[in-house]
Amino acid sequence: MTAEQSARQLGGHAVVDTAYGPVRGTDDGTVKAWKGIRYAAPPVGELRWRAPQPPAPWAEPADATRVGPVCPQPTDPRIPIDLGAPQGDDCLTLNVWASSDTSPGDAKPVMVWVHGGAYILGSSAQPLYHGRALASSGDVVVITVNYRLGALGFLDLSPFSTPTSTFETNLGLRDVLFALNWVRDNAAAFGGDPGRVTLFGESAGAGMVTTLLASPAAAGLFSAAIAQSSPATSIYDAARSRVVAEQFLAALGVDDGAGLAAAPTSAVLAASKQVFDEVPLRTPGTLAFAPIVDGDVVPDYPVAVARAGRTHAVPLLIGTNKHEAALFRFMKSPLLPITPQAIKAMFAEIASEQPGLQLPTAEELGATYRGRGKTPGMGVARDLGFRMPSIWMAEGHASVAPVYVYRFDWATPMLRLLRLGAAHATELPYVWGNLVAGPKDPTFKLGGLKAGTAVSERMRARWRNFAVSGKPTGLSGEPVWRPYARDDRATLVIDKQDTMVDDPDRALRAAWGDDVLSFR
Repeated sequence: MTAEQSARQLGGHAVVDTAYGPVRGTDDGTVKAWKGIRYAAPPVGELRWRAPQPPAPWAEPADATRVGPVCPQPTDPRIPIDLGAPQGDDCLTLNVWASSDTSPGDAKPVMVWVHGGAYILGSSAQPLYHGRALASSGDVVVITVNYRLGALGFLDLSPFSTPTSTFETNLGLRDVLFALNWVRDNAAAFGGDPGRVTLFGESAGAGMVTTLLASPAAAGLFSAAIAQSSPATSIYDAARSRVVAEQFLAALGVDDGAGLAAAPTSAVLAASKQVFDEVPLRTPGTLAFAPIVDGDVVPDYPVAVARAGRTHAVPLLIGTNKHEAALFRFMKSPLLPITPQAIKAMFAEIASEQPGLQLPTAEELGATYRGRGKTPGMGVARDLGFRMPSIWMAEGHASVAPVYVYRFDWATPMLRLLRLGAAHATELPYVWGNLVAGPKDPTFKLGGLKAGTAVSERMRARWRNFAVSGKPTGLSGEPVWRPYARDDRATLVIDKQDTMVDDPDRALRAAWGDDVLSFR
C-alpha cells in the first residue's frame, strides 16, 4: 500500500493505516490530530522491566481522538502539573498533528517531542504540548511521545537479572528509540518525511536528545536535534546506578527479581518518590533516575563523545534560560544545589571520585558570581547544571555539524516581580504557541501578552525553519542566527527583541575551565 492510499476520510474522521493497524483521528478544518496511538505493547507483566516490544496488530480503526494514559509516576503537590490524562500502564503512545491540507506522501518535516520532568514526571498529553499551534502553519508534522519514567524507565536493575527474570537498562531511552522507529515506518502515512525528523525536548527530554546524539542505536533515526535546557552531564555510571537500585529495593521492601516482578505499581511509585527525594539530599547535584552508561544504548558519556567528534553529524540547536535555577529555589526543590553548604558538598564529592579533575577554586567562582544577586549559588547551580553542559556539548558537536546556541532571557513583568525571571521551563509556552489562558494567565497579570505573543511567533518560526532546512532562520527583519564557532561563539539572545551576541559566556568559560565537571 502506498502512502497516498493509506489515509482516508470516514464519517468526517481522518483514518490512517499504520504498520500495526488503522487509526481514526479528527480534522477541525485547520489541523488534523491523532492521539493516543499505541507504538509499543503495554509494559506490564514480563515486559515491565524489559525493552519495548511491538503492540499486537489490530484490524478495525482504533479511536485516536483522545490522548492515551499517562505513564505511571508519583505526584508532588509542589509541582501542580496538568498531565492531561489519568495514569495507566498502557502508556506507550504518541500523538500526531498535521495541518488539514497535509496529505500522505507530502513529505513534510517531522518534529518529535520528548517532554521533560526530571526523568520522573510529565507526559506527552500535557496541554502545554498540544501541537495545534505549531502544526497549523502547514510546514511540519508534530509528534509528542510518552516514555516510561522514574524507576520504571531509568533504574538499572540488570545486576538483579535471573534465569527467569530479565531486567534491561535505560528503558525510557529505549522507549524513545522505539517511537523513533515507529516514526520512520509510519510518518509518510501522516504526510511526514521519515528522512527529515527533528528530535526536540526540554530538560530531561533534552537530556535524552543529547544522549541519543551519542547513541549508535539512534543512527539515522533523526536528521536534526533541539535541546532546550539539557542536563547533558547528568549521566551516571553502573556503580552509581547500582547504589540507587539498592536504595530502591530497600524502599520497596524486596531483595530479588521475583519481588520486583510482583510489586504493585503503587508500591513501585511510592519507592520511586522516596528515592527521588533522598538521593539529591545525600549527594547534592545528582538525580536518582537518569540515563546510565550501559555499554549498549549509551556506550559513553555524551559530552565526552561530542568532544571526541563522534556524535551523529546532524544540525543541533541548543540553549538554556537566563535564570534556570530560580524555579528550583521557588519550589524549594533539592534537585539543584543552591545553598553554600550543598554546593560545597557537591564539589567535595566530585573531587573525591575524580581526583585528577581540575576544579575551579572558590576564589575563581567568587570573582565570577560576585555582584550577581544575593544568592550566588543560583548562578553556580544554573551553570553547572545546564549552561556549561550545553556549552560543552555545543563546542564538541560543532566539529561534526552546525550548532546554533541560544539564551532565553524573556520574562513577563509578573515573573520578574516573583524573582523567577526567565526560569527553567518558562520558554515552553512560547515554543509551542500555547500561551495558555491569554490575558487570564497569571504570568500576564501585569502585562506582557503582546510582547510575549511576538516572542512566541519568532521562536516557533525559527524552530520550524530549523526542522525544514537545518537553519533557524527568523521572520523578516530578524537577526541572522549564525552557527556557533570558536572564533566568535555566536549566540542568539531571545528577549523582547532578539539580538546576536558574540561569546556572552566568556567569563563563565574562564571560571569553569576546560574540564567537564560532572558526577560519574
